[in-house]
Amino acid sequence: MAVKAVFFDIDGTLLNDMKKVQRSTQKAISEMKKQGILVGLATGRGPGFVAPFMENLGLDFAVTYNGQYIITRDKILYQNQLPKSLIYKAIKFASSNRMEISLGSADGLLGSNIINMGTSPVGQVISRLVPKKWTKSVERGFKYLVRRVKPQNSQYLLTMMRQPVYQIVLITTKTQLLREEFPTATVTRSSPYSADVISQGQSKIKGIARVGEVFGFDLSEVMAFGDSDNDMEMLSGVGVAVAMGNANEEVKAVAHYVTETNNKDGIAQALAHFGLIHVEQEKVFGSRDDNFNRVKDFHQLMDGETCEKPRVYDLEEAGHRSGFKAEEIVEFLYATSGGNTDLFKNAVEDLHQAVDKAVQKVEAKGEPVDNPLVGQVDALTDLLYFTYGSFVLMGVDPKPFFDTVHEANMGKIFPDGKAHFDPITHKILKPDDWEKRFAPEPAIKRELDRQIQKAKMKQRKKEI
Repeated sequence: MAVKAVFFDIDGTLLNDMKKVQRSTQKAISEMKKQGILVGLATGRGPGFVAPFMENLGLDFAVTYNGQYIITRDKILYQNQLPKSLIYKAIKFASSNRMEISLGSADGLLGSNIINMGTSPVGQVISRLVPKKWTKSVERGFKYLVRRVKPQNSQYLLTMMRQPVYQIVLITTKTQLLREEFPTATVTRSSPYSADVISQGQSKIKGIARVGEVFGFDLSEVMAFGDSDNDMEMLSGVGVAVAMGNANEEVKAVAHYVTETNNKDGIAQALAHFGLIHVEQEKVFGSRDDNFNRVKDFHQLMDGETCEKPRVYDLEEAGHRSGFKAEEIVEFLYATSGGNTDLFKNAVEDLHQAVDKAVQKVEAKGEPVDNPLVGQVDALTDLLYFTYGSFVLMGVDPKPFFDTVHEANMGKIFPDGKAHFDPITHKILKPDDWEKRFAPEPAIKRELDRQIQKAKMKQRKKEI
């Protein structure tokens, strides 16, 4: 499964606790963009808030207000206004229940001073420091303090509701009460202190699906990052779901992978884990061949270390490595035979004869092996060259398929967070759900169909 689009929640995910995008995240986004991977946001924030991030980071799109308002850097893809009757009811409900309320317009949140303070950098830091069991007490105290300084003006809100409103935000911990009061709306939560009210059936995942229809990707080809309750449906519906280390346990439970926190390069770590970017490591050499670097990341993940100095394989280990390659050659012949048993059997017999002939050729030369390392590197380089040659003669660009297989291989981590190996050959084993989640064949077929269609179009242009 190749990842075509990556979506980030903002607060607690894209931003660290000081409301900054970490340098490692900026570099990761730049690297993904160079590879042609689409990158966007999926957030409860509004379009006015996300616009600077889109411009500064070169993002492709943003699903804002939990799916109610979707934009690119130069146009609106989708917008869904809340009914005036719902907005009016929410304002009256908030007033009678002494709840602070804000209305989400295209320009930003209008209304509560408490909400504005809570979404500020200082407010975000405080919210993460306060234990969950204190949430209700802090909410009551905070509302009392701010109201004494500047009480909320309901008449102002009734005036502001004349313009389009896409989301309602209320300061409350009583999520169930809101769901009972507004049964025709969806109530979600991106903060322990506030709740978002949007149209029924709307969500981040629905917004991502709408973006996919425009940009040509499926939900199975999406990787998403999140940390809050309003991210759970999104993480449950995408191909690769990543929960930040600072997420609550419910969010972590629905994710495929839990990364580091938003303060400790969590985004870059997860993208490297799944092979979408390469992260330079101390005392680890890198190659100008990026495919080599990505396979090295794979072995670093699986083995916990890599070899940083040229060495010779011993005969047993070389035999295992040759066996891995032989298995792939046999699969190549089986695919070529179309699954026909007789044709496949004949092809394997021809392969045995080719091996015997190669043995005779090598033995007939009888050349001394002065430097085994030179001989091993020479043979492996020829194998690599022959493999590229096979792709050349097939008319197939191998890069997208390498990316797909690499991502699938990076998924061979078991639920215990470790790689498991064959006790004899040390071959990496596959978790039970690997085929369902990571098997590369469907993505390979889609990419082949794309390359074939592209070649046909070129041929038609030549004929014209």
